Amino acid sequence: MVPVMQGTVGEFDPQSRAGWLLLDDGTRIEFGAVAFDASGLRLLRLGQRVQVEHDRDGTVTRITLPTMAGQ
Repeated sequence: MVPVMQGTVGEFDPQSRAGWLLLDDGTRIEFGAVAFDASGLRLLRLGQRVQVEHDRDGTVTRITLPTMAGQ
């Protein structure tokens, strides 16, 4: 099972497709283009709620909208 967390977009650069999120527990995590590209999304906006999947070492692997979870 892939660990899933929820958080809020703190910053997103559409050119680099990277940014950072503030998790619900207050932890700030960064994500790169690979995680964004895996989402199938075209854009993220500041303050948007997202779900975050990560691997065992904590690297963000995918970002989705909570309503898209399980798709």
